[in-house]
Amino acid sequence: MQVKPEYRDRDEAEMAVLDALAERAEEGMTVFEIRSRADIDIDRLETALADLKAEDLIEVTEREERTIIRPDETVIGPETDDSPDSLVEQMRERFPF
Repeated sequence: MQVKPEYRDRDEAEMAVLDALAERAEEGMTVFEIRSRADIDIDRLETALADLKAEDLIEVTEREERTIIRPDETVIGPETDDSPDSLVEQMRERFPF
């Protein structure tokens, strides 16, 4: 899964958190797991999580005495990207031969 394009206009730390969470959207992640994947310092991580939570882009739950963080289901989209990958593919789509 990946973060939908409309949610990609965020600061670097928030995007790192959302991208990490998108990889494990179903099972969620702990703060330590997010930190290891997002490669940001703990202060930036804490701020990013607070901002994402305030905007209802993540869900935080307790499970077996662990705090689990998941992306909100509206944030995650399908893995396939409908946009063409290369310039040639973009031109073929725009100007059919």
